[in-house]
Amino acid sequence: MGSSYEPMSLARLATHLTSADTDQTRWKLVWEFLEEYRWEPAETRVDLLSEEPRLTGDSRWDALLAAVAEHLLAQADLAPPAWVDARVLRRAWFPAELAIHRADALAWAPAAFRKHGVYLSVHDLAAA
Repeated sequence: MGSSYEPMSLARLATHLTSADTDQTRWKLVWEFLEEYRWEPAETRVDLLSEEPRLTGDSRWDALLAAVAEHLLAQADLAPPAWVDARVLRRAWFPAELAIHRADALAWAPAAFRKHGVYLSVHDLAAA
């Protein structure tokens, strides 16, 4: 009998983000998703991104989910799904609170994140 472990999909992450009560918890969930994604075999990774995540009620997190999907699919040389196009922030979001981290995010935000208005350094993604 195999284990019942199932990696978190982006759609499931959106559900968790909606029910989380603090941004700190939301970031932990995002890092958990990225960590699980990293350990999945290449052939199952795309499945974790295929289902459109429901809206979280916060446009910042919706844009972040779109940026994550687009960024990870680009790394696999795949086009982003159509749903990501609608999730773009009008005003840039810098999740980092310190000015020095904002400068780092401006310099190092991956293209998919910039496109969606989420300025998060690639270093922050790697440190997850």
